[in-house]
Amino acid sequence: MTEGDTGRVAESDIDIHEIMRRIPHRPPFLMIDRAENYAASQSLVGVKCVTINEPFFAGHFPGAPVMPGVLIIEAMAQTGGLLMSKSWEADPTGKIILFMSVDNCRFRHPVRPGDVLRLDVKVLRSRANVVKFAGRALVGEKLAAEAEFAAMLVDAPR
Repeated sequence: MTEGDTGRVAESDIDIHEIMRRIPHRPPFLMIDRAENYAASQSLVGVKCVTINEPFFAGHFPGAPVMPGVLIIEAMAQTGGLLMSKSWEADPTGKIILFMSVDNCRFRHPVRPGDVLRLDVKVLRSRANVVKFAGRALVGEKLAAEAEFAAMLVDAPR
């Protein structure tokens, strides 16, 4: 803690317990550990603490572990889904948020064990039950990946 830090979580922060109440993903496929800077229907920053214990590192790549790009995009999508779920107070027992598309995806910097991946997701537009996002994945000040993507809120299968 820093001087003056009370140890309290900010109102705009979301812990792992709330994440697991709002989206259906579970380890090892849950790609965000917490979220910060929640602004309803506008933006959210997901946080993934990348460890050597991640199951994908065993094969990607032995001796030179790098987080797969598709999982970085998945972490962005989960952050967007969490933003939708919280903003709309979606009932996770009756609704599910599905990833629809990804556009303009670029990978700029590798993500390695020990990195803290910050997933800065902003709403570009929202219509009915579909949201288009812009996402940036950062390690410190370095841009690891960027993409635009969309998700849709639908009825959960019975």
